[in-house]
Amino acid sequence: MKKYRWQIIILCLTGLIVGLLLILERQGGLLNRENPQAAEGGVYTEALVGSLQRLNPLFDSNNPADQDVDRLIFSGLVKFDSRGIAQPDLADSWTISQDGTIYNFTLKKNLVWQDGEPITSADIVFTTGLISQGGEAISTDLSKFWAQVKVVSLDDSHFQFVLPEAFSPFLDYLTFGVLPKHLLGSMTYDEIVNSSFNLQPVGSGPYQYDSLAVENNTITGVTLTRFDRYAGDAAYIDKIVIRYYADSATAYQAYLDGYVQGISNVTNDVLPKVLANEDLNLYSSRLPKISLVLFNLNDSSVPYFQNKEVRQALYLAINRQLIVNNVYDGQAILANGVIFPGTWAYLDSLEPVDYDPEQAAELLKQQGYVITGDTDPVRKKDDTAIDFVLSYPDDDLHKAIAEEIQKDWKALNVKVTLEAVPVASFVSDKLNSRGYQAALVDLNLANSPDPDPYPFWDQGQISSGQNYSQWSDRTVSDTLEQARVSTDFEERVRLYHNFQYLFSEENPALPLFYPVYNYAVDKSVLGVSIGPLFSTADRFDYVNSWYMVSKRNTDNSVSNSQ
Repeated sequence: MKKYRWQIIILCLTGLIVGLLLILERQGGLLNRENPQAAEGGVYTEALVGSLQRLNPLFDSNNPADQDVDRLIFSGLVKFDSRGIAQPDLADSWTISQDGTIYNFTLKKNLVWQDGEPITSADIVFTTGLISQGGEAISTDLSKFWAQVKVVSLDDSHFQFVLPEAFSPFLDYLTFGVLPKHLLGSMTYDEIVNSSFNLQPVGSGPYQYDSLAVENNTITGVTLTRFDRYAGDAAYIDKIVIRYYADSATAYQAYLDGYVQGISNVTNDVLPKVLANEDLNLYSSRLPKISLVLFNLNDSSVPYFQNKEVRQALYLAINRQLIVNNVYDGQAILANGVIFPGTWAYLDSLEPVDYDPEQAAELLKQQGYVITGDTDPVRKKDDTAIDFVLSYPDDDLHKAIAEEIQKDWKALNVKVTLEAVPVASFVSDKLNSRGYQAALVDLNLANSPDPDPYPFWDQGQISSGQNYSQWSDRTVSDTLEQARVSTDFEERVRLYHNFQYLFSEENPALPLFYPVYNYAVDKSVLGVSIGPLFSTADRFDYVNSWYMVSKRNTDNSVSNSQ
């Protein structure tokens, strides 16, 4: 079964802030002196950067603000913990056939929608059917994927997915927000797009829709109330109020003015103020994105890229920490590979690649590339100079990174010409066409807890897939192809560890950084936790554990701050 990935190359990556050590330091001992007690009640108000379009998971793929709110209202069959391991959501349990083609699911008992109607397997069949039909707001690759999957309702609580062939990352596709057939089943896709349901949704998540706030015909907020019949643990906080803001600066001002208690996205311009505000806790996490330098390994005009020692030398010559400090203001994490650290497949024993320009120069010298020329020295081997073009998306962030890399490689006497390519055409003109020599790119692996590196590094993806580097290694491809069909978890771990070792030995591309996401919550809200993210909406995965500060009064009664 062909694996359709709708991850795209992210071309405009905002610099995000603060390392994990800093957040742990800021979080330590929150209000311990007050001896807070968890209790039900209270209202949490969050400043959400963005705007409401449709509160319907069928249509939220291009609007992170809607994804965040939908996470509170809707449930999927499964959800993933911070290590990328599937956990039950609406599903109670599941089994996988020995050949990996049939997934049998059982729903939890007594599931109900927020209007009181029962949730059954018919709702699963209905939702997947909508996705497979496709539409303007649904990824074409996603709808094609689901069109190949047969979904069979066995009874109200049992159903199965039948795949045309084994595909181990399938559970990634089961986090979709399940929709109520009894409310939407009689509508066409176009009718659902324009339905009032999208502004008055009914889901099965920990919070349910209550009301909208509208000013001058513009939706400025939404109020949610606790759903007491939620399939998971009941939330402590009674209400969550979302207020929409254009940017982090206005969101932070709303906090200062007392309108909100949380800020969904803390960007560079407000971070120093947030850090200095003793009433705010800052929570930070690695985003599911990675910046890297790709080499065109199948371009005869740059034959030195096929030499792994040359690639290793170029890696050693990049002062990545300096780039993090100067370009990101310290707000990114150095990447050691293309599988995220902290996840189940990550190889912890990977050695970090430290900045070592002397070792880089020595490697090039050993490969016969020596410095020639007096006025414009460049490394050459016979008549071949290391002289190539580094293409990058034409925005301020990537320009700054590219210029730092160019400077580092110039110090190695490697000649690099920078080529700024319009953001809108970068993928089609350079990557899809393989019309580049080296490229600075960002891979967005959002909503993909299973690492499955196959689309970017397998031989089968060289000609028309996303193996933009055209890395052709049979051992690597065999490893990736086995890992995506095996039903043995430990075997998959072993295979992905092998892949990471081979990748680090060959360096077909140069992993640079993982960006960091930051959000802030007032110290009156406790129980907040965050792990590595696969989506910014993941910060709400444990919202049912949040609670407002409660202090024991002298009369031993309990009062809640709201």
